[in-house]
Amino acid sequence: MAKSKSVYICNNCGYETPKWYGKCPSCNEWNCMEESVVTPVTPLSKSAGHSKLLSANSLEDIKDLDEIRYLTGMTELDRVLGGGVVKGSVILLGGDPGIGKSTLLLQICEYLGIGLKILYVSGEESARQIKLRAQRLGVTTSALSVMCETDAMSIIEYINSNRPDIVIVDSIQTMSLDGLSSSPGSVTQVRECTSAFLRIAKSLDIPFLIVGHVNKDGAIAGPKVLEHIVDAVLYFEGERNHTYRILRAVKNRYGSTNEIGVFEMYDKGLMQVENPSEMLLSGRPEGVAGSCVASVIEGSRPIMTEVQGLVSQTNFGNPRRMSNGFDYNSLNMLLAVLEKRAGYFLG
Repeated sequence: MAKSKSVYICNNCGYETPKWYGKCPSCNEWNCMEESVVTPVTPLSKSAGHSKLLSANSLEDIKDLDEIRYLTGMTELDRVLGGGVVKGSVILLGGDPGIGKSTLLLQICEYLGIGLKILYVSGEESARQIKLRAQRLGVTTSALSVMCETDAMSIIEYINSNRPDIVIVDSIQTMSLDGLSSSPGSVTQVRECTSAFLRIAKSLDIPFLIVGHVNKDGAIAGPKVLEHIVDAVLYFEGERNHTYRILRAVKNRYGSTNEIGVFEMYDKGLMQVENPSEMLLSGRPEGVAGSCVASVIEGSRPIMTEVQGLVSQTNFGNPRRMSNGFDYNSLNMLLAVLEKRAGYFLG
């Protein structure tokens, strides 16, 4: 029997080492090494009759099937996904806690439930809490099944037996495998649970929508190992004191990564903003110096937005330049062009 050994894994980048370090040699983060017990897999002898016969298919012999997509009922979400949820895909939805990830996924269940069976797996809320939130959002479909479970293998066994059409996991940080000694939310647990869900999704052609919280650095579940496993990575962004939310894709094997979706948070859930230009220009004063309208291309649609600029006399030896919502290096480049070509003295 193989002996177990202890390794230390960085919860920020996933770096593994048999020796503990106060500072990770890979990402230079402090106090991020966590101990984990790993049991090596004993290789089976081919002479014992346990060898597995492998086969490869020629590209010409593989059937050319049409791509099946499920529409979510929200055109902004379908736009970011590239036309809907692809059958058998694994989609990771990341964002800060409380930004609206669970709200968005529960809302689309009302439309998806018209012709599909949905399994909503929650490791953070009870069934009663989900029911209260569904009533507030107006989700009344009978095709939605709720499971409050954190054991990944139990969830996979249920999926094998009942074969739902779509599975929603909220969130991946709460899932765990009994064979791993690390706690839920660690690098090992998050990676192995996602890999297990990926295998069942590909083998049964069931799309998985997985929720992943982000840490203080903006990475999903600490390291970015999940972004290499899944098929699509979506980020839900927004300010806590504002009602508007932006959904963008940083990875998408079935569509473009340039599209964005705009939503607005209300007490009854998220509403689509089908005309972001009207939203961005609402309340803009006309005929005021220092304000202009600029066109920004996001994916396949242009968005009109307001740009404001202010120049005032400095009381210090060196001028101070600041930017809000605009790249600072681009600002310096524009100021250099204005000084060189337009004759403005901004120094």
